Amino acid sequence: MTPAAFSASSSGPASFSLYPELDATTLGAFVTALETGDVTGLAPARAADVADVRSVAVFGRAKVPGADGDLLDAALWRHTGSGPRPVIVMPSPWTSLGWLVYAVQASIFAARGYNVLAYTARGFAASEGMVDVAGPLDIADGSRALEYVVGRTAGPVTKVGFLGDSYGSGISQLVAAHDTRVDAVAALSTWGDLGEAFYENSTRHLAAVEALLAAAAKARLSPQTQAVFENVLANRDVEGTLRWAEPRSPFTHIKELNRRQVPVFFAQAWHETLFPGNQTLRMFNELTGPKRIDLSIGDHSGPEMSGMLGLPNRIWTDAHRWFDHHLKDVDNAIAEEGQVLSEVMWNQTLEARPAWSAVTRDVRRLFLTGDGELAPDPEAGWSAGVLCGVDTPATVADAVVTGGLAELAGRPKAYPTGDIDRTVAAVWASAPGEEVTRLRGIPRLRVTYRAANPGSTFVAYLFDVGPDGTAHIITHAPYTDLDSAPDSLISADLDLQATGYDVPRGHRVALVVDGRDPFYGDANLPRATLAFTSPEATPSYVDLPLG
Repeated sequence: MTPAAFSASSSGPASFSLYPELDATTLGAFVTALETGDVTGLAPARAADVADVRSVAVFGRAKVPGADGDLLDAALWRHTGSGPRPVIVMPSPWTSLGWLVYAVQASIFAARGYNVLAYTARGFAASEGMVDVAGPLDIADGSRALEYVVGRTAGPVTKVGFLGDSYGSGISQLVAAHDTRVDAVAALSTWGDLGEAFYENSTRHLAAVEALLAAAAKARLSPQTQAVFENVLANRDVEGTLRWAEPRSPFTHIKELNRRQVPVFFAQAWHETLFPGNQTLRMFNELTGPKRIDLSIGDHSGPEMSGMLGLPNRIWTDAHRWFDHHLKDVDNAIAEEGQVLSEVMWNQTLEARPAWSAVTRDVRRLFLTGDGELAPDPEAGWSAGVLCGVDTPATVADAVVTGGLAELAGRPKAYPTGDIDRTVAAVWASAPGEEVTRLRGIPRLRVTYRAANPGSTFVAYLFDVGPDGTAHIITHAPYTDLDSAPDSLISADLDLQATGYDVPRGHRVALVVDGRDPFYGDANLPRATLAFTSPEATPSYVDLPLG
């Protein structure tokens, strides 16, 4: 499925799931086994999960009274003993599967001593109400869900954790910021600043919004939610959208999380196409309490998806360890392992660092030159033209979310750099590396360009190019200028999305800049041109973070 499948001009959103590997029938069979004890047809490991949880806890479906009297569809795993226990509440992702996606993991948590409530966010599946996109009603729902499970525990509640994936991860952070009863959070494939996720460097994330609409095709969006999404697609009322996004951004409420020193665990994919990773890293870096972030190969929810099926998965393993440590006081060494664990593309090596500031050890600055090189010395007086309105082989990915599944399988998209038309894209490449180049952190680009018309957009990509010209994407970022006068020089300074990438010996690092990518809206007029250059006083360069 390509971004065009979510075109705003179509008669309605295409059928789409952010969780393509999850099957409602299989998960439903697991839940039926939880209810009946009959494990016929289940895989042996899942049958063992059912037996484990049924031996210590009671499973049941529930209707949780949410805000405004709306009932939320839920499931409760409850221990009958009167001893003290911690509680975990799990708000659902952005999917018509609702709480069902958590059935296996919630059972594992329950078998290990937690009382667990998983619920479907309002407006989705069998929950009443309308989708509020992590707004005040969703925050109130989270507190009501906590009250519901606390009121049904047989013994005292010791501590409380909120865990969510995707949509549920944002809700979990926001509930923790507003409800002082929450002691720890696990936020998988999450966001920190929703406004930045929708408008990165003033550039609309069209494909992301189209994908969210398509994945919510069976949901009941509130009129405000529908209007905001349509405004992003139609390029209307940007300020209104940002005002709407502000209270829905955990970053807005970070002072409250820091005041209480709430432990927060993040998991994020390097090639996240819904919620770009830098805004989550900004949230992570501003947290002052216990924190950890796992960074993985793949795209939105992909790295943790196998764990939802019950398969071995390091993201879910760390989430369990996080809660065991912070909710059950288990000394499992997770606090001593460092705040950052990252999986290197594409060798899958895991690297632990004490903090994000320790990920980058040095910076290599390469300057853009007139002959298409990334060189150690600046060069002024050249110009490289880009014709706008024409797509190029340089794109973010083949599809939102699902392109990351190939990366997880070790088959990242191959880009034929020889097919990039130099009239519609500007290309600069480094000399072949004499050793492995270990890119770790946030690459930064400074470039000057002239736009003939008011309003301009470009997308910058870093590629790893092999000796045969085949490339793999390292990272990218869009940039839009809406304020400069026509035919003026524009200085663009932008962070590309964070990366952990090993460029093999003999490969080149290439910077490609073009004026159109189907993942983004652009402000360029059709057939307009962008002329990139490098003034002597402010040379154009890319900073490569080295580990």
